[in-house]
Amino acid sequence: MMNIQIKNGRLIDPKNNMDALHDVFIAAGKIAAIGTASKGFVADKIIDASGLVVAPGLIDLAARLREPGYEYKATLESEMDAAVAGGITTLACPPDTDPPLDEPGLVEMLKHRARELNQARVYPVGALTYGLKGAELTEMAELADAGCIAFSQADAPLTDTRVLMRAMQYAATFGFSVWLRPQDSFLARDGVAHDGEVATRLGLPAIPACAETIALSTMLQLARETGVRLHICRISSAEGVAMVRAAKQQGLPLTCDVSMNHIHLSEIDIGYFDSNCHLIPPLRSLRDRDALRAALLDGTIDAICSNHSPVDDDAKQLPFAEAEAGATGLELLLPLALKWAEQDGHALSNALSKVTQQPARILGLNAGHLTIGAVADVCIFDPDLYWKVEPAALRSQGKNTPFLGMQLKGKVCYTLINGQIIYQG
Repeated sequence: MMNIQIKNGRLIDPKNNMDALHDVFIAAGKIAAIGTASKGFVADKIIDASGLVVAPGLIDLAARLREPGYEYKATLESEMDAAVAGGITTLACPPDTDPPLDEPGLVEMLKHRARELNQARVYPVGALTYGLKGAELTEMAELADAGCIAFSQADAPLTDTRVLMRAMQYAATFGFSVWLRPQDSFLARDGVAHDGEVATRLGLPAIPACAETIALSTMLQLARETGVRLHICRISSAEGVAMVRAAKQQGLPLTCDVSMNHIHLSEIDIGYFDSNCHLIPPLRSLRDRDALRAALLDGTIDAICSNHSPVDDDAKQLPFAEAEAGATGLELLLPLALKWAEQDGHALSNALSKVTQQPARILGLNAGHLTIGAVADVCIFDPDLYWKVEPAALRSQGKNTPFLGMQLKGKVCYTLINGQIIYQG
């Protein structure tokens, strides 16, 4: 293990309310000291972070690594490479692999593969029902023992409310967290875009905002009934935000995240059938987008995630309605979080909190901070450096994103995991 000194950097640690110029000293994979070195500390390596921000490593709540089953879209190697290039040191992966993460053996295999690569820490989210079919509950306790951090249906529907209630009761008994994306599958059937003027003009099958709120209402009622810890994934509508806000005010143990795409884009960005904007959930109206941004600020929405879903070119280069939904995102999480804060005039620490300490809290991990004694997962980045989003600049195997061709500000220079330099830009 190397002793590393990071000097002259602007240390921003939202959890500890720190934003100042401080040196950081790392020994034995942990934060050994901040400001002044501990006695006898000798640095094997010095990183000069002049003009750079030293922050906790980013934590992403939704990154599809596409293994097992979808290796033609992406591999664990390519996506872990992309994660560390984006400053992400910990990520949760949804269970919608092929086969889904519904058996302990699959979860253990994924954890083992990820560990062997010695890059970002991977926390699988287990399937709530076998095969994500919404009929029979998985053995959540066994999956949790194998390494699952929460349980979810990903984007697969669970239409039987009795099964959903039983799942929540079971999870509540064991203290497991249930992650759900609210969408009524009947109202959303075959829809590809928000039910607004753009879908009407382009003749695209639509998904109304009430598909989100009707499902959300059911989830909140059942959570109230069962006492389960519920996490709402990828909220997308102003009405949905209002419901989450009210439920939180009533004291429901509830957390919520939003995709980075939805705080910057709206249905207007579909333009003339840009399939890079075919996303799940769909991009909604400007009013919805503004409500999401405001909800991030007031804490109704706890975290920003990349919702990283790499898609192969063949599946994207189709007419909008036929193209596969999804966009690459691991390397864009940091710049898009920073862009939100800058545009709305918020402190840098506010943006970083939504991608470090808050996701860690949702995952129940002691991570996302740089306290002395904490594991040294660190992201060092240049907050003022612009870079162009283009296929060659992305390490992910998925090259499709609505932000292609744009200049974004915020470039990762170093990613440290466990006190080791894993990425250097």
